[in-house]
Amino acid sequence: MKTDQTDTKSGMLMNREHAVVFQTYRRIPVAIDRAEGARIIDVNGRIYLDMLSGFAVNALGHSHPKIIAAIEKQIRMFMHVSNAFYQEPQVELAEQLLAATGYPRVFFCNSGAEATEGAMKIARRFGTAQSRYDIVGFSGGFHGRTYGPLSIMDKALYKDGMGPFLPNTLVLPFNDVDALEARIDENTCAVMLEFIQGEGGIVEATEEFVSALWRLKERFGFLIIADEVQCGMGRTGNFFAFERFGVQPDIVTIAKAVGGGLPLGAILATNEAAQLFERGMHGTTYGGNPAACAAGSVVVQEVTSVLMKNVQEIGEYFGGRLLTLKNSHAHIVREVRGRGCMQGIVVEGEAAPFVSQLLDRGIIANATAGNVIRFLPSYLITREDVDALVEALDSIFQLTELEKIQTTHG
Repeated sequence: MKTDQTDTKSGMLMNREHAVVFQTYRRIPVAIDRAEGARIIDVNGRIYLDMLSGFAVNALGHSHPKIIAAIEKQIRMFMHVSNAFYQEPQVELAEQLLAATGYPRVFFCNSGAEATEGAMKIARRFGTAQSRYDIVGFSGGFHGRTYGPLSIMDKALYKDGMGPFLPNTLVLPFNDVDALEARIDENTCAVMLEFIQGEGGIVEATEEFVSALWRLKERFGFLIIADEVQCGMGRTGNFFAFERFGVQPDIVTIAKAVGGGLPLGAILATNEAAQLFERGMHGTTYGGNPAACAAGSVVVQEVTSVLMKNVQEIGEYFGGRLLTLKNSHAHIVREVRGRGCMQGIVVEGEAAPFVSQLLDRGIIANATAGNVIRFLPSYLITREDVDALVEALDSIFQLTELEKIQTTHG
């Protein structure tokens, strides 16, 4: 995006940020003033269609009135009292999550990375009793940026110069049944996977791969941990992405959408897995913050009662429009992937330039896995929103094809 750095509002804010904050983020060059529904408004008054929703956090869009009302009501009662006390917002959200998922126990934390750490601790607690310690992750997976998650991920950018990582951890090729059968054995205590990889490029686990994993579980008795941080909470049209396979993992990690925009994560587990943590073995100061739980109750209620149907319907329309785009621009769009409000298109070459051109046209998306344009909109997007995105992409791809023709012919 071409940003005017002389603008006294956006340019000065960006310069101030550069001077005082760790430069670890590739910021989208937009200085936000406010956000409403599926729209972000910058300090200059420009309106953007948000097809990223805070990296899958704002499932109900921005500034949802029910979430705001729930937070305001709770913070006037109490904002934080610590987990030394019984708290209605935690219990209410726990009851809702268990009713929606069928799991019997939940542990609240602050983020997806923290949920992963807790799940890995449960796995090691399980394995220690049997002298088995290996925890397996898969290529393309993303589970957070702390040492537990990094130990079962393969992205060099996050790991170079950060080692050594946790012992008895390994990363196998995703969707590779032969590698699975060759490396998983009696030393495996847990396997963790996303049933639809988000940062890995909107890549789904195959039926063959999932079936093989469960056959190995029956043989060796390890735990399976489902990372539903991005693909869960109704994003694919099911509450959890693994539901379409007809399986039940031992442990499920969630975060992002569950807090309605506030930091919140959780671990759902079978009774057998949950009981591996005895009193005092694990905890968190802020996990299950009452305001975040109050917001989470609104999210679960809205998703289960209304929005998953919209996700299914809009997802079918979204995927169909992207496939039409692929057919019109076969030299650029190699593949369409995803379900519900988790969609991606694989492009020829780097995706980042296309994302930048979308931003110039007032649409926010992002590039992942190098060549994938990722869309993670709120569950409230409309067909008109999808049409606006597809029309913008169609225009961008037409210009790209024209430029290639002109270059080829001198």
